[in-house]
This record gives sequence, C-alpha cells and structure tokens, in this order.
Amino acid sequence: MIPLMGWDFNFTFLSHVEKWRQSRRIFHQHFRRDAIVAYRPIQLRKIHDLLREMLSTPGDFVAHIKTLASAIIMATTYGYDIEPTNDRFVYLAEKSVEKLCDSVFPGAFVVNTLPFLRYLPSWFPGCGFHRFARETSELLDEMKNAPFDFVRQHMRDGGGRLSVLGELLEHNDTHGGSRERETMIKDVTAVAYAAASDTTAATLVSFIMAMALNPEVVRKAQDEIDTVVGVGRLPGFEDRSALPYCEAVFREVLRWRPAVPLAVAHATGEDDVYEGYFIPKGTMVLPNIWAMVHDESTYPNPDQFNPERFLNADGQVTSDDHILAFGFGRRACVGRHAADATVWATIVSILSTFNIAKAKDEVGKEIEIEPEFTDGLVSHPKPFKCVITPRNDAARQLMENTADF
Repeated sequence: MIPLMGWDFNFTFLSHVEKWRQSRRIFHQHFRRDAIVAYRPIQLRKIHDLLREMLSTPGDFVAHIKTLASAIIMATTYGYDIEPTNDRFVYLAEKSVEKLCDSVFPGAFVVNTLPFLRYLPSWFPGCGFHRFARETSELLDEMKNAPFDFVRQHMRDGGGRLSVLGELLEHNDTHGGSRERETMIKDVTAVAYAAASDTTAATLVSFIMAMALNPEVVRKAQDEIDTVVGVGRLPGFEDRSALPYCEAVFREVLRWRPAVPLAVAHATGEDDVYEGYFIPKGTMVLPNIWAMVHDESTYPNPDQFNPERFLNADGQVTSDDHILAFGFGRRACVGRHAADATVWATIVSILSTFNIAKAKDEVGKEIEIEPEFTDGLVSHPKPFKCVITPRNDAARQLMENTADF
C-alpha cells in the first residue's frame, strides 16, 4: 500500500540505498543535536501557548497537546504559525498520517500480503484498496505542496521566518542545486511532520495519564523543580542537567507506553542466522519495541510507572539513556533530538505549573483510570478523565505573563 498511496516519498520506507542516504543527509543537516538548538525559542514559545490554553480550558488537554505537536513542527519546519482550529495544513497532515497508520500492517489490506493484486483494476473483487490509495495520494500531494509553496512565496516576497525548509531552499538556490534535489528537500521536510506530530501527541497524553495515576511522582518532580528553578520563572533547557528526577520521568514515559509499539519495518540486507533460524535476505523484520521496554529482566514490574528505575543510589540518572521508543539502526527516528527536546520541555513546563489528579464523581469518589491504548502504528491513550489545575496563584501568573512575549 505504501507505494500505491504515494507514501514512498518518505525516506524511512526507502529501500534504494543511495536515495535513502541523500534524503537522510538532508534531514540530518537541520535535525541533528547541535542544529536544533536554534529552534529552542520556537519550542518554548509554543509550549507556553499550550500552558495558557490548558489554564483556560483544562478539560480539552488532548486537543491542546495535539495543537502543540502540530504547532512546533510546522513552525520549525516551515516557519508557519497554525490556526488555533481547523488549520488546513494540519488537517492535510493528520488525515494523511491517519490513512498511513490504518494501512501499513500486513493484514490491513490484502495487497500487503499479495502484492501482485496492485496490478488488477479497482473494479476487480477485493481491489477496493485502489480507491483508498487514490484518496490518500491526493491528500499527500497537497500536504507536501501547500506548505512548500507557502515558504517559496515568502522567500520571493523577501520575508519569511527561520525555518528548516527556508534554510534548505536558500542553500540549494545559492549553490546551483538541481530540480531533483529541490523535490527531495520538499519530500524530506514533509516527512518531518509525519514523523513527529502524532507520536509527540501520543507520548504527551500518556504522560498526563501517568501523572494522574501517580500523584507521588508529580510531587517529587515538583519538589525538584521548585528547588532548582524556583517559583519566579518557568523551566528552560538550561535546567535539564540539574533535574535528574524529571529526566527519569521523561525516560519512564517513553518506556512505559511507547507511542510506536512496533517500530518501522526493517528488511534484512543479507542472509542471516539467528539462534538457529535462517533468515533470508529481504525478510521483513518488525522490531517489537513494546517487548523490549517491558522485558522484566531489564525493567522489573514493567507495567508499573517508576522513574526511580532510571536513577542510581545517589539520585542521578543512570547510563540507560538509549531510548528505544525512537527506534534504532538505519531506520531510527532521525528527528529524535527535536522530539526529545519538545517532550522533555513540555513535561517539565506542565509539572512546574499544574497539578494533575484523577477526576471525582458527584459524591467525591475518585474515578479510576484504566490505562488503555489504541491499536495501530501509533498507539494513543484511550479517552480518560482527570483534573488539571494551576498549582497556585504564582504559577497562574507565570503562565499568563508568557502572553507578553
């Protein structure tokens, strides 16, 4: 289904080694660890927008988090500030990713198991997947072209904000880059949204659920933030190394409920033998990240949310800093450094300003939360109720003051 839908522009799925290398190299130029530092002010500005929205309508926290995830990636990649609701660019990307998630597993459509069916006409029995693929392809075309044209127009007008696409296009234009490379740049930047927004939102909603279920974790994290940061400002990236417990919370969120339980499919590059099993070249391999992060020999009581598993006896973070949720090998998430920064900064910003607890019914009894999650390529928490309130008047004032910047 991937090539039928047009998703083969996504270099994550490419099997052509040279094109994959070129695409990944372009992406890496602006999403490597040291390069993303330039976009930290944008990340914090959008996170502060989230805090004010949660202060205003805390019951809509899921929608606010989804807006945040979209806002950061659209601002950094395209220099585009999304509309609060019904943004066309966001709609295009969300629907395209939704269709991808509904179609990639072997059993989703029969053509995934019997690839020769792609050559049969859409009217042939069992070939209704052609219509689904055509609809997705139309969405993808607009998803790639609309924000690209937005940036191009601003460049022609002599304006435009700092953005990954703008930087890449300017470099391509001034160095005599080919039309083919420009198309590759368009494809690579479109991948940024597909790779980041949905997974970031799923991870942050899982964080809210975990905090509602574990009030003692909230208290410990807030105590650490108050001690290190104080109550007169919001946390920043410069505080990260001094907040080991918050770092452990961040790592545990990504371990407890990975947004992508089964990583992007790999394929063996050559014949291999593993524990006596012969694996031919070209075999599809689905890394089971869920099983890895719930391995009791490494993470005892894996279903329990326990940040202390990432702390040593001195209260400092352990060396277990390889976050499996971002994948590994050639198919590892190339935007992991940007995602890491966004998720961490959002977690500490929310903890510094809000209390999160279980909701109560009409007689004051706590409504229990069942940690249930959707199936699919990206796993989201199923709807749950919780109460999100500002910690105090000082926290409320801090959040309100961010509107002035």
